[in-house]
Amino acid sequence: MNEASMIEVANQPPPLEDYNLFESDAVLHEAVGREGATWAEPALSALGARLGSADTIALGADANRNAPVLRAFDRYGTRIDEVDFHPSWHALLGLAMETGLHSSPWAEPRRGAHVARAAGCYMLAQIESGVYCPVSMTYGSVPTLQRAPQIAADWLPRLFSRTYDRRFRPAAEKTSALIGMAMTENQGGSDLRTNVSRAEPYDVDGERRYYRLNGHKWFMSAPMCDAFLVLAQTGVGPTCFLVPRWKPDGTRNTIRIRRLKDKLGNRSNASSEVEFENTHAELLGEEGRGIPTIIEMGNYTRLDCAIGSSGLMRQAVAQAIHHAQYRTTFQKHLIDHALMANVLADLAIEAEAATLLALRLAQAYDEEGEAAVTFRRVATPAAKFWICKRAPTFAAEAMEVLGGNGYVEDFNLARIYREVPVNSIWEGSGNIMCLDVLRALARASLAVGVLADEMRDAATADRRLARFIDRMRAAAASAHDEAQARSFVRDLVVALQASLLIRHAPQMVADAFCASRLGGGSGAFGMLPPGVDTRRIVARAAPMLH
Repeated sequence: MNEASMIEVANQPPPLEDYNLFESDAVLHEAVGREGATWAEPALSALGARLGSADTIALGADANRNAPVLRAFDRYGTRIDEVDFHPSWHALLGLAMETGLHSSPWAEPRRGAHVARAAGCYMLAQIESGVYCPVSMTYGSVPTLQRAPQIAADWLPRLFSRTYDRRFRPAAEKTSALIGMAMTENQGGSDLRTNVSRAEPYDVDGERRYYRLNGHKWFMSAPMCDAFLVLAQTGVGPTCFLVPRWKPDGTRNTIRIRRLKDKLGNRSNASSEVEFENTHAELLGEEGRGIPTIIEMGNYTRLDCAIGSSGLMRQAVAQAIHHAQYRTTFQKHLIDHALMANVLADLAIEAEAATLLALRLAQAYDEEGEAAVTFRRVATPAAKFWICKRAPTFAAEAMEVLGGNGYVEDFNLARIYREVPVNSIWEGSGNIMCLDVLRALARASLAVGVLADEMRDAATADRRLARFIDRMRAAAASAHDEAQARSFVRDLVVALQASLLIRHAPQMVADAFCASRLGGGSGAFGMLPPGVDTRRIVARAAPMLH
């Protein structure tokens, strides 16, 4: 008898696959309808089924096992600066574009368009976050490109296309295009005013102004995008430029890829270090106003960081609950142990709070008017800070539910654990987000009133939230104190989440959140107080296999 036949594999859950990510997620389903995107439910259900299929889940795993490869030169020694991606990457990016996740709110504007896209991206992130990067940057680039009508006329029709064209060709010869960005340099990072890349004018065509760039970028993500928004110095300060991969004459633009970064996670996506050498670029926006110009794109990608982290949290708790439903320990299912139920319920309410805030924030991007703009100016960096900050601890706790299996790459919680830190770091780390919240509060006279209006009904209904808001208002008097910015922003987000749960979630969820989050605590999971209906909360969050 050989060794393999002596081993019986038992007490192992089936894979969480061939299920519908949309239909099996009550929280997401409810939020989509509530925030104005009921019309999108059939398409979201179809996308949820495709993303939850075993074949699509396998594509995500394959894309991460087969990292992109830099080909700086062809076989004859000619400089080409191309990156090869695994076919699974292309299949997933094609799926994302086919469903409009890269541009649909701009291409087909209607009430709830940003909410519908957010729900799709929330599900995409659960299967593969790497392709989310070019999708997010393209989405965020559209309002920036619209500042220059002639540039927009050239590029937006291709950005609005739902046909993925992977060919490395001039954009004019392609059926679709994707946009990336490159802001930071090795000497400055988030301090963009210290950038040293230079731009010199060399041609004018009517209102269009062309420059040559020389310098470097420490991070350029998704370097096979068709063009990039890039910051460089002119004589009057940091300025935003559109830098295509190909020059107008049909030759390759000089974007020299020095290397691909060896990253902790997000491994299916290429992040590169590049140099510019007399690189063709077109002025985008006002000279010297590059940071405000490109930050508009950054605000949309910050929204996507919150959405992506919420999606990863959903997938992590779904995997944990699924495992606990099937795994038997000490003569009963793992999910039936009271302490495990406490952990799972705590994860579930954290994931629900994140999802509600991410979808509410997306709905604010569907709204017009000063109040909506003020809300998203404050809430976007705040939500990005706290949701993304909670995600790594969340993923670690979910991974622990699976025990040793959770620590093994064959089970996707290890990949989620490596993935989640990037959203907290990318497009402004935690400190930058908190400082942006303080600046937004200081500059927008309506901000305090808008936030109060957002939470008023819930605070009236729940005295715990009312008392928490009173304490937060007292702390707001010292909100100019940078050293306390993280505490203030955390409290703001927790209050917003509590408000949403009180108004929209089952009472058992709202009560558990308020009891465990509004009174302080250690921040660890699995410490819900007595009286919480943990079993019903877990049942609400459980993924449903069909």
